[in-house]
Formats: sequence, structure tokens, C-alpha cells
Amino acid sequence: MGVPQAMAALRDKAALVRESLQKSQTITESMVSILGSFDHRLSSLETAMRPTQIRTHSIRRAHENIDKTLKAAEAILGRFDLTRKAEAKILRGPHEDLESYLEAIDQLRSNLQYFTTHKCFKRTSGIITHANNLLTKAISKLEDEFRNLLTNYSKVVEPDRLFDGLPDSLRPSATSPGKRNDSKKDSDNQKNSENAVYTPPTLIPPRVLPLLHNLAQQMVQAGHQQQLFRIYRDTRASVLEQSLRKLGVERLSKDDVQKMQWEVLEAKIGNWIHYMRIAVKMLFAGEKKICDQILAGIDSLRDQCYAEITANSVSVLLSFGEAIAKSKRSPEKLFVLLDMYEIMRELQSEIDYLFGTKSCTEMRESAQSLTKRLAQTAQETFGDFEEAVAKDATKTAVLDGTVHPLTSYVINYVKFLFDYKTTLEQLFQEFEESDTEAQLKTLTKRIMEALQTNLDGKSKQYKDPALTQLFLMNNMHYIVRSVRRSEAKDLLGDDWVQIHRRIVQQHANQYKRISWAKVLQCVTIQGAAPAGGGGILGGDSGSGISRAMVKDRFKNFNAQFEDLHMRQCQWNVPDSELRESLRLAVAEVLLPAYRSFHKRFGPMAESGKNPCKYIKYKPEDLERMLSEFFEGKTCVEQKR
Repeated sequence: MGVPQAMAALRDKAALVRESLQKSQTITESMVSILGSFDHRLSSLETAMRPTQIRTHSIRRAHENIDKTLKAAEAILGRFDLTRKAEAKILRGPHEDLESYLEAIDQLRSNLQYFTTHKCFKRTSGIITHANNLLTKAISKLEDEFRNLLTNYSKVVEPDRLFDGLPDSLRPSATSPGKRNDSKKDSDNQKNSENAVYTPPTLIPPRVLPLLHNLAQQMVQAGHQQQLFRIYRDTRASVLEQSLRKLGVERLSKDDVQKMQWEVLEAKIGNWIHYMRIAVKMLFAGEKKICDQILAGIDSLRDQCYAEITANSVSVLLSFGEAIAKSKRSPEKLFVLLDMYEIMRELQSEIDYLFGTKSCTEMRESAQSLTKRLAQTAQETFGDFEEAVAKDATKTAVLDGTVHPLTSYVINYVKFLFDYKTTLEQLFQEFEESDTEAQLKTLTKRIMEALQTNLDGKSKQYKDPALTQLFLMNNMHYIVRSVRRSEAKDLLGDDWVQIHRRIVQQHANQYKRISWAKVLQCVTIQGAAPAGGGGILGGDSGSGISRAMVKDRFKNFNAQFEDLHMRQCQWNVPDSELRESLRLAVAEVLLPAYRSFHKRFGPMAESGKNPCKYIKYKPEDLERMLSEFFEGKTCVEQKR
């Protein structure tokens, strides 16, 4: 195709496009005109409908407000109905149905909170006043109910019930309170055994405890803590004190203690130890248990209540211990002081637990102070005992030379000390950190030395030096034998025992020498020949002794032996083995000498006048009479 033709075709197409654009412009203008008309009409419609929309919205909001008002009115009427029902229950009182009564109080308290929050109508203040008055009456009745319940179920605990809760070994039937058990080790073993179970009495029935707890909670919520505190404290403190009084606990001052006879005081101390164990392990523990349950969640009030309930009872018990610790010291008090110290040590952990709160600080510290004071007094009494032994000035001599009461007293004292060995070691540790066993050994040796020194002084009261030696022999033998049979041997050692056994033998030898030297001289052949070798009478074959000398020897022997027999049959060697040993030692020296003298010179005396006047005894007679020595017979018994 040529260019002209192409140009012509292009012009045709351009003309067609221009025509199409003109048509489109015409259509657009028509549409704009139509839409403009619609917009004007819609604007007019909206203007016409606006009042209707406003009225519809107001009606909808009015419906919503009516619904809210109806619901509020319904809620208020419901609260009124609940208040009326709660008031009816409260006016009936808590006796019929305590649980329902407590629910009514909770409901009333909730309603009161509601009306206080929703003060939306005129009578709200009146309703609140009425609800408050009703709540006050309800709480007042609750107080009465709490008091009545607590009083009715708080009964004094009879002693038998307390004894039944003790381990078998500590019941009165097993070991009577007031009398210290001499078999102390057995008692301690029983006491510390796994079977030593304590069963505290039921102070308030378990079924009542939740009711009392709920009542207490209501009173606290109502702000009546002090009323609750006073009711609980006064009721339980009175019952606790009466229970202890029935048991036998009494308040005794230092003056009361000082005036008592020792036997009475010792019994009361034994009872006190029993009472302390019962009070702490059973009564105080029981009080804490119910106090924790009834006043659970009210910690400060609970702790203060428990402290004031037990304060007076604790004071009564501890004051007796203080009176004993402060009273005049005497040796016989040492063991009861150790018993008291033991029980305080035994109970210390439980006392710390039961009285561990800040409110109970004073009682806890008082118990600790008593333990320290008892330890101090016991230690001082121990020291006093050593001094008392050394200075004992008893003038009453034992006339028969037997064991002196001081010796048996001191030895028994030392034996008892070893029953308390563990306690003494704990006591020493109260004041110093040292080798407690070495300390006990030193003290024991010093007591023994003090006793020996005192006995040496007492032996000088005898005019007969032989009796002096017999007295020292008897007492030293008693000491050695007692030590060998007790735990003291382990502490003092074998060397101590052997040294003092030799001392016993030395006194026995001294006795033989002093008593029998002159008697033996009468029947000793050596020295029987007269000075200058005078003539022989009676045809004696070369003895060099005259009949007169022989008679004089027999006569002196008889007189001296009879004198010894008369006196020394009254002397006493209480230990049978020692007595036989001493008789045998005398016989082994005397009888061979007498037999020899009698055999050699007896015929000379028998050949003269009145031979019976000189040869009164055969060797077997002497042996029989020696068997009567040291029996402690009186002159009347000898004549019989």
C-alpha cells in the first residue's frame, strides 16, 4: 500500500477515535448530572429522618435505664430479704443452730458492706444503723456463747487422769512421788527408754474446738479481740491453776522452806520434780495445743493468751525451785538439788518450745535462770561437803572401835555421787569448759583425804592405843571395800586401792604389836633364864628358870590375857572376813608360843601347890577364847 493510502486510513481511524471520545464525554456529563441529583435527594432524606433517629436512641436508652433500675431494685429487695432472714436467725440466738447463726452474721456483715457502698436512696443510713445495731447484738450473743461453751467444757483435770497419762515407770504405783528412788540408775533407764510415752489429757473435747475457733474468728472480725482475750485467759488460767492445786502444787516461800523439817522438805522436793514433769509435758503442752487450735490465725492474740494463762502456774512451780536453791545449804541437800537440776535439764527443750514466743520470754528466761541457780547451789554444796567432812567435830566416839557413822555417811554420799556422774559432769560444764571426769576425780580424792584426816583426829580420843589402831583399821577397810565395789574404783584407780589396802594392813600390824607384845613376852622362852644362871628348881633340864619365875610368867600371862579378852570382846570388827583374819593373825603368833611354853614349863607349875591358879588355860582354851574377840559384846553378854 502506498503512503497516501496509509495516511488516508490513519485519518479515518483518528476521526473514529475523536467521535468515540465525544460520545464518552457526553455520557459522563449525563452521569454526573444524574448522580448530582441523587446526592441532593439523599441529603434531603437524611435531614428528614434525623428526628426519628434521635427519638429511637432515646427510647433505647430509656429501656436500658429501666432494666438497670429493675435489676438494682431486685438486688436491693434481695438484700432486704436476706437481712430479714439473718435478723430472724440472730434474734433466735446461737443455741439452736450455731452454724446457721454464724452464717447469718456473715450475711448481715455482707449486707452492711453492700448498703455502705451503695448509698443511692434516702433510707440507706437508717438501714445501715439498724444492721449495725443488729450486728452488735449478734456479737454480744456470740461472746456469751463462746464464754458458755468454753466454761462448760473446761473441766479441772483430776490427778488420776494425769497419772494415767504418765509412762508406767513414773506412775505413783511404780515410784511414789515425794520419795527419792535409791535405785536411781534403773529409774533413769526406764525414764529415758523409748517406751516413756506421755499421753496428755483431753482438756476440751475435739468436736467443740472448731466451734470455739469459729466463734473466736467472728469476735475478732467484729473488733472484739480484747473481750475474746479476757474470756479465754480468765477461763483457762483458772482451770489450769485448779488442776495443779488438786495435784498438790502449792506456793511456798523461802521462809516456808526454811521452817520445814528435812524429811518433810525432801518429800515436797520429790513431789515438785513429779509436778514439774506433769505440768510441762502434759498440762502446759495441752494448753498450747488447744490454744493453737482455737486461736489459729490470730497469732499475736494467741501467743499473749497462752503466756498469761500459764504465767501464774509457771511462777508457782519455779518459785519453789528458787526457794530451795536460795535456802541454807547443807550436805544432804546436794542430791535433791541434783535431782531438781536434772529435771530442769530434761525439760529444757520442751520449755523452750512451749514458751518460745516473745510473749513468753520472761517464763523461758526464769526457767533457764533456775537451772543455772540450781547448778551453782549444787556446786557450792559439793564444796561445803568437803569442808564439812574435814571439820566434822562429832564428839561421840564409837566405844567399840567400829566404823564411825561419819565414814559410812561419807562413803554412801560418794556412792550416790557416782549415780549422778553424768549430771555432775553437765553441772561442771555450766561454769567452765574442762575435763569434767578429772575434776570429779580430784574432788572425790579430796573428800577421801578430808575423811582420813578427820578419822585420824577422832582416833586420838581413845586412851588405848590398840583401840586407836583397830578403829583406823576398821574405817580404812570399810572405805577400801566400798570403793572396790563401786564406780569410784574406776575413777580413783587400782593404785589408790592398793595403797589404802596396805594402810589397812599397817593398822592391823600396829594393833597386834601394841596389844600382844607384853603377853607374848610372858610365854617367850628366850630370856626365860634368870640373870646369873641361878640354881635349877624342880629338876628342869637346863632351862635355867626357877619354878617361881614360871609361876610368875603364867600368872602374868593369865592376868594380861583375861584383861585383853574382857576388853577386846567388847571391841568390834564388823567385817567378818577382816575379823577372822585378825583373830587368825593373833592366833598364829600367840598359840605356838603358848604351846611351846606350856609344854616346856607347865610341869614345873603343876608340880607345886594350887597348880590351877597358874595354869588356867590349855592352848585349845585360848583358841576358843580368841574366837570371841571383836564381837562387840557388852559386859553383861560376856558374863552370860
